[in-house]
Amino acid sequence: MNKAQKKSKNINKLNELAQFIDYSLVETLQSDPKATRDGKDFFPREVLSGHYVPVVPTPIKDSIYIAHSKNFFKELGFSDSLATSDDFMKMFSGDTSSLSQPFKKIGWATGYALSIYGTEYYEQCPFGTGNGYGDGRAISILEVLINGKRWEMQLKGGGRTPYCRGADGRAVLRSSIREFLAQESMHSLGVPTSRSLTLYRSKSETVKRPWFLNDSYSKDPEVMIEEFVAITTRVAPSFLRVGHLELFARRTRKNQHPKAMQELEVIVLHLIDREYSEVIDASLPLEEKIVLLAQQFCQRLTSLVANWIRVGYCQGNFNGDNCAAGGFTLDYGPFGFIEMFDPQYQPWTGGGVHFSFLNQPQAAQRNFTMFCKSLQTLVLENKKVFQELENIKEDFSIVMQEKMIQMWCAKLHLKSFNPKLFNELITLMIETSVDYTLFFRELSNIPDDITKLIQSFYNDSIDEKLLQRWSMWLESWKSKLHITTSQQKEEISSLMKQVNPKYILRESILVSAYKQAQDGDYTLVNELQEVMTNPYCEQSKLIEEKYYRKKPLQYFDIAGISHVSCSS
Repeated sequence: MNKAQKKSKNINKLNELAQFIDYSLVETLQSDPKATRDGKDFFPREVLSGHYVPVVPTPIKDSIYIAHSKNFFKELGFSDSLATSDDFMKMFSGDTSSLSQPFKKIGWATGYALSIYGTEYYEQCPFGTGNGYGDGRAISILEVLINGKRWEMQLKGGGRTPYCRGADGRAVLRSSIREFLAQESMHSLGVPTSRSLTLYRSKSETVKRPWFLNDSYSKDPEVMIEEFVAITTRVAPSFLRVGHLELFARRTRKNQHPKAMQELEVIVLHLIDREYSEVIDASLPLEEKIVLLAQQFCQRLTSLVANWIRVGYCQGNFNGDNCAAGGFTLDYGPFGFIEMFDPQYQPWTGGGVHFSFLNQPQAAQRNFTMFCKSLQTLVLENKKVFQELENIKEDFSIVMQEKMIQMWCAKLHLKSFNPKLFNELITLMIETSVDYTLFFRELSNIPDDITKLIQSFYNDSIDEKLLQRWSMWLESWKSKLHITTSQQKEEISSLMKQVNPKYILRESILVSAYKQAQDGDYTLVNELQEVMTNPYCEQSKLIEEKYYRKKPLQYFDIAGISHVSCSS
């Protein structure tokens, strides 16, 4: 049977995964010719060519199981007991030394370029060339084909690589819990995303990280704190980013080595094979594939960003290197879910307005521009195809606007977009300081009056005039729904509740979860995992009281809750 057709049943042991192994990246792409043969390549160095560097992960000491994604395990056909089995824990805690064929003991890390809001950057590369930037602490260790789907498994916090830029290659428990929960929450929200497999921590190994003092209002970290290290395994069809294409396109344009153009072409074809093989025919000429790739990525990226805004998610740091070329959410660093509505909401202190909540479509456009620019490097001599890519690039804003309009219509259950109604709503939401999630969820009940909506308002002192404007808006909106029966109202309400979630990962809850986990208590981590994988459902009264509420006033502007530094 073809590997791609193999079905997983109940995988109870690590060695039962062997039949699904398919290391397409390392078998298709070019290794750095200067890489070490044993994979012990742990210090910053300039990687001048090749698509990846073979690297052995560095295991965390005295690993402890915290959690695994039960939903994803079920999807993969893994038994839950696998997550706590010795050899599985060992491998996904970074110790690959005991693996036997066909498993590989040596993983791989990749280099990519950095662009910020459409501008090429070299400053963060220690060599000033862009050849030292990439997977500094993320090491892929496995690729499998299960149930017709390809999954690459990557250790976040798996140790140093040549791209570590002098850092320690570790991730801390705090950020690992945030990423583990966020990925599975986003999947349950219906937003394309990398997935979480497992989360293990060390009971003895710690590292120092910059952080904030308790109850601080500082925008910048003030102290160095000791934190336990952890490894979360994130999983995706591939971890190819816009930054990967940018790196090889830059090398090609600068003629940095004789095989630069070839390496760019190979990685583009590998991207198509990994992420777009179902929609791009492998037998087509390269030029046609490139045009289709740009069109397909445009559709995926615009849909992704519209979904982010639908559920109230802000990426915070949407650089080209944090933009997955497969069109899904990747790299949960300084992310956040908006609470009090503000178009310029930004969870990351270093992000600025350009990566703020309602500016995400513009940030996506800048990344798409760099993506198309990289593809154009391959077709410089073909004016027709070059211009086709230029047209696709220019049309991005139109496609993005269409997706945004569709999204707002779905949230409000409108058959056609009404600019006047929408603009008045946004104005009222800002003036009243509404909780984004609570407001749209309560609106989904199609209330008779604004009484229920008021519970989503942070502003307690609202004058009668503003309340009257809300009442007028509500009546105007309901008139557009054309509800004539109670059954019709229930049906519309049900549809709206499938678009507007009830539960999101609020940062104050995440803080409580990782603080408890530091003391060895994972109760809240497990509870959050259950609640956030059912974000549209009505849950128990106890859960509702605990998680369906506005941000407590004492947390406003508090560092580490209202805003974060770039997560470690």
